[in-house]
Amino acid sequence: MQWQPDWGLRGRMALTMVLLGLLYVGFIGVLAISGVNLLVMVVVMGLFSLGQFFFSDTLALKSMGARRVDEQEYPDLHDAVARLSQQADIPKPDVAVAGSRVPNAFATGRSKSTATVCVTEGILDSLDDEELEGVLAHELAHVKNRDVMVMTIASFLSTVAFIVVRWGWLFAGGRNRGGGNNPAPVFVAILVSLVVWIISFLLIRALSRYREYAADRGAAIITGRPSALASALVKISGDMDRVPSEDLRDEAEMNAFFIIPIRRGFVGRLFSTHPDTEKRIERLQSLEREMETR
Repeated sequence: MQWQPDWGLRGRMALTMVLLGLLYVGFIGVLAISGVNLLVMVVVMGLFSLGQFFFSDTLALKSMGARRVDEQEYPDLHDAVARLSQQADIPKPDVAVAGSRVPNAFATGRSKSTATVCVTEGILDSLDDEELEGVLAHELAHVKNRDVMVMTIASFLSTVAFIVVRWGWLFAGGRNRGGGNNPAPVFVAILVSLVVWIISFLLIRALSRYREYAADRGAAIITGRPSALASALVKISGDMDRVPSEDLRDEAEMNAFFIIPIRRGFVGRLFSTHPDTEKRIERLQSLEREMETR
């Protein structure tokens, strides 16, 4: 099988960004009309967006307690990433390792040339070489598809709305004619921000689910072994149930970027950014049969 552009993914990424852009134009407009200090809000959002764009990879690694490692520390891991990157026809990304017991992996970075692939100690201990290559290829497929950058930008916009929901009173500058504080703009800002955050979340959720299927298919093409990734998903999903709950809570904020999300119960499944692991495995098994008949 040869790598083919996933126009479904590209279309969804473009549509998500357009809809989010329109959503936030309306968001800023409503807040301005409501009496929120627009200048302060724009400056804060501008600085935050620049920081998010240029330092998203560093922030993601720090949130996981991960560090970039060299070839002397993890030679086999570097060799695998280098070989798979060549097969994927992308520059070799930086390699990072997190000292977490949670078996997981993710890719971050604003472009192919600035990407970093991170794995946890938990996943290195859990998987054999072929399964680990399947996981690494999945993350490299995210880099090749450029969906990491789109998810970073989309997540930023959602975060802005959440910040206003939580700290909206800081942006309020409205006063009534008597010179007293007018709480109405604050309530309007928080309500509008809440609506924007919910819509943003739903758009990100839809894109994130599709991009996982695209990365699974990309991993199968890169390695030629869909069964290796399917086996890895089974192991990771099973090991996740044995990780202490406090460790899972500490890392749940990175769910949208993980190969398998951290979730618990019905609510966790309802708001999951990933499709069901069982469905992903079924698709990988179908790809395996398709490859065998070629």
